[in-house]
Amino acid sequence: MNSLSRCKWCEGDPLLEEYHDKEWGILAKSDDELFERMSLQIFQAGLNWKLILQKRKNICEAFAGFRIDLVSRFTDDDYHALLNNPGILRNRQKIGAVLQNAKAIVEIREKHGSFQNYLDSIPTELSEYRKEFRKTFKFMGPEITRMFVFNIGKITPPHEPQCWRHPESSRK
Repeated sequence: MNSLSRCKWCEGDPLLEEYHDKEWGILAKSDDELFERMSLQIFQAGLNWKLILQKRKNICEAFAGFRIDLVSRFTDDDYHALLNNPGILRNRQKIGAVLQNAKAIVEIREKHGSFQNYLDSIPTELSEYRKEFRKTFKFMGPEITRMFVFNIGKITPPHEPQCWRHPESSRK
């Protein structure tokens, strides 16, 4: 896929190109994948996305592969172990938010059957996601929410006109 034109933010970097081509704006396959993408958006806040992708393997391992049922049962000891894990981003608020959001998703699944069903129940307008996420999740401010719904394809991300993934591209 290297000969394809892409959005400028990822061109020339294999890690970013792979993320752009295979994940950004593509529907998630499971609730755990949705949780992972949400959590990575939280970790990315204020940082470079490439840094998150470079640390992704360590972050996934530290958070039990983002298996919601496991992360929702993390204890205070697990929280402190995460704060001392040099392979991840050790931000108290972000780590706490991920753990709290796992618990929120467990409750959501009890009510809606799945995290995906819950997301499908929200009108596909950015303002509606922002309103719903503000009352449901931790550390999901307006910009993180915007990037998350782009990431999971609930709202089509803004690919640049020259990009092969742009909605009007004939290079798909």
